[in-house]
Amino acid sequence: APETPRRPAPGGGTRRAGRRPGGAEGRASADRRLPPQPASSQDCSAPCQCPAGPAPRCPAGVSLVLDGCGCCRVCAKQLSELCTERDPCDPHKGLFCDFGSPANRKIGVCTAKDGAPCVFGGTVYQSGESFQSSCKYQCTCLDGSVGCVPLCSVDVRLPSPDCPFPRRVKLPGKCCEEWVCDEPKEHTVVGPALAAYRPEDTFGPDPTMIRANCLVQTTEWSACSKTCGMGISTRVTNDNAFCRLEKQSRLCMVRPCEADLEENIKKGKKCIRTPKISKPIKFELSGCTSMKTYRAKFCGVCTDGRCCTPHRTTTLPVEFKCPDGEVMKKSMMFIKTCACHYNCPGDNDIFESLYYRKMYGDMA
Repeated sequence: APETPRRPAPGGGTRRAGRRPGGAEGRASADRRLPPQPASSQDCSAPCQCPAGPAPRCPAGVSLVLDGCGCCRVCAKQLSELCTERDPCDPHKGLFCDFGSPANRKIGVCTAKDGAPCVFGGTVYQSGESFQSSCKYQCTCLDGSVGCVPLCSVDVRLPSPDCPFPRRVKLPGKCCEEWVCDEPKEHTVVGPALAAYRPEDTFGPDPTMIRANCLVQTTEWSACSKTCGMGISTRVTNDNAFCRLEKQSRLCMVRPCEADLEENIKKGKKCIRTPKISKPIKFELSGCTSMKTYRAKFCGVCTDGRCCTPHRTTTLPVEFKCPDGEVMKKSMMFIKTCACHYNCPGDNDIFESLYYRKMYGDMA
């Protein structure tokens, strides 16, 4: 690759989360800990030389970061792996490169910052340590909490003319379920099949969205995964050039966790539906901060047992800048109006999203 000034590799505007390709099988769970990987001992005195082609694809649960010289995207080193200035440790897991003596600045070992260990399945894991709980999940211990990402594909498949009856099946010798297309027992139109296999409401079909051999369908955005703080909202659509079903996600914040909203309820009232935020704020995500400030709307609270949730929303891009200088762009939900009601989920309810009232689609 030609030599260039020291700068992030091309295409570095948007961070791409490392993930396993769709349908890939989980690794065998016999070896529960990640083995050490080799690391180069190059320093940052040489000009940037990044490999040609796309950024590397990292294993599940491994962050894709800029190298220590701020040149190229690399897969972050994990706990107990060798590290250098060019091969940094995973910052999202609280790891740092321990070079030992001050005189040694060539090769170190990724070490976890002080944090509480985790107990999972009868095994103790140190903070920053990654492991596989099964062939389907890759997990990480971080200061006493365990977070896992799926190793199996989590795509959704709607019925289509060439596959009106799709279903997931467990195949012998394979960890992850795969989609198969059953032959219909009777001759039937696709319309009823669509309704049977689609639990979420959809927009349309809008006559303007009917393309050649493609009926565009988009589900409602799901409820935010958290009632306060930064969460995730998802939907399924085939509104793309290939009419291929894909799952879209956006960041969402129903309300800040630290805000005491009850004090804003007026005397004689029981709810505050959309409290006014006194000053613009910056959003934070995994240690990164939004480059702009936003005077966002949030949903309030009630004192009579009702809960307030988003009613009308819009989706806008937000750019986040990370401590290492990297910039990533994420779609985020912005609230236009909220509604207060009694359809509230209980604490730790796994069916929480079913209790929320449906949100209207993105507004212009």
